[in-house]
Amino acid sequence: MKNILNQLYNQESLTRAQATDVLTHISEGKMNASEIVSFITVYLMRCITVDELMGFRDAMLNMAITIDTEMDTIDLCGTGGDGKNTFNVSTLSSFIVAASGIPVAKHGNYGVSSVSGSSNVMEYFGYKFSADQDKLKRELDQCKISFLHAPLFHPSLKAVSSIRRDLGIKTFFNMLGPLVNPAMPKYKYTGVFSLSLARLYHYVFQQSNEKYCVIYGHDGYDEISLTSSFRMYSNDFAGDKYPVDLGFEIISPQLLLGGDTVATSAATFKEILEGKACQDKLNVVAANAGLAIHTADPHKSLSDCIQSAMEILISGRASQTFNKLIAIQ
Repeated sequence: MKNILNQLYNQESLTRAQATDVLTHISEGKMNASEIVSFITVYLMRCITVDELMGFRDAMLNMAITIDTEMDTIDLCGTGGDGKNTFNVSTLSSFIVAASGIPVAKHGNYGVSSVSGSSNVMEYFGYKFSADQDKLKRELDQCKISFLHAPLFHPSLKAVSSIRRDLGIKTFFNMLGPLVNPAMPKYKYTGVFSLSLARLYHYVFQQSNEKYCVIYGHDGYDEISLTSSFRMYSNDFAGDKYPVDLGFEIISPQLLLGGDTVATSAATFKEILEGKACQDKLNVVAANAGLAIHTADPHKSLSDCIQSAMEILISGRASQTFNKLIAIQ
């Protein structure tokens, strides 16, 4: 490990194979806490390269407990780490997408730099985390959605979980979440916390057969926030878009706050899911869900997909899907 650290301190990058080996060794307990912190710190001070990101992803997937859903699923997953403490946009959007008929394999975890991550809110409402393939398939069959709690599928995270928790800030592990879904979804709708990472994801996805859409809000959000313009990368588009392009107006960042506790975040989640929140909050969720639907079904226009997402939310179909999923736990 000293050779690797010296290489990084000399401002040299790792090859894809080296990155794979290092993360594998960390997960196998072959490095002490000081070495792991030193390694993580490097990537707090400089950007990760494409080869490093792909190497880390390779290591995570090689060690993961994978799931064969036998379906063409989509994952709506943000990297987290944007420090905005927003309500659970990607999780709410996932239930809209599922209610539209597109199977969702939602990858998630507890919040690290926010009060309530997707796993926090799902656990609060009674969802039972499991890596049992039959349970997850049953949920997909009956509800078109299942939730994959990352630690159950990535034992390698255990070696760094306490360090990440103590640091309490985003690390390169936040970068990996959307890339290492154990269900290997065909479609990916991903939000990231920096413009440089959006470009990296674009390069990584270009080398796969996946259909993808990567989003970065220019004011720092890892989702379409409607608070500013955003950068979008997909299979056939790379550039900036504005709320008006989606049929919406710019809103205040204050409207996106999720709450100071898991309970208040859950209350906000439920209010939006039931279509009872203010229109601006509903617009944010519909915008993200609509673009996710469009990613999986590009033959439909984006405006039609957003309109469909809003109808599903307002009609209660998304809430019904959520209630059904919780009921079969």
